[in-house]
Amino acid sequence: MTGMWWADLAIGLAVALAVCWVALVAVLVAVRPRGGLLRESLRLLPDVLRLVRRLAADPGLPRGVRVLLGALLVYLALPFDLIPDFIPVLGYADDAIIVTAVLRSVVRRAGLEAVRRHWPGTDDGFETLTRITGLRR
Repeated sequence: MTGMWWADLAIGLAVALAVCWVALVAVLVAVRPRGGLLRESLRLLPDVLRLVRRLAADPGLPRGVRVLLGALLVYLALPFDLIPDFIPVLGYADDAIIVTAVLRSVVRRAGLEAVRRHWPGTDDGFETLTRITGLRR
């Protein structure tokens, strides 16, 4: 009987993880960039990576924000994704969607000026970033 309890627990955990993954995919489908926004997101990627690194290293930001940004950098460095790259559109967009969600959280907690202060790109690039992520002033 003891062995069956562990098997039931393992099956239950596997089902729960599968349901959570499907829910995550549904959320990513709902918030994915539309049309040209995905192309613009990919064009800004090098500047966004530098931005995230600079924000994570800023001791003036709240610790929770820096921890969140550090976790984002670790996630981006991992060789696997939540959504495999062979899934059309979402396979390549999941990183952009997750970065967008984290940047929105950073702006809510630290302010848009902190993001602007650390932006390594052009003013046009920053305007594009605010439009893509919905961080309008």
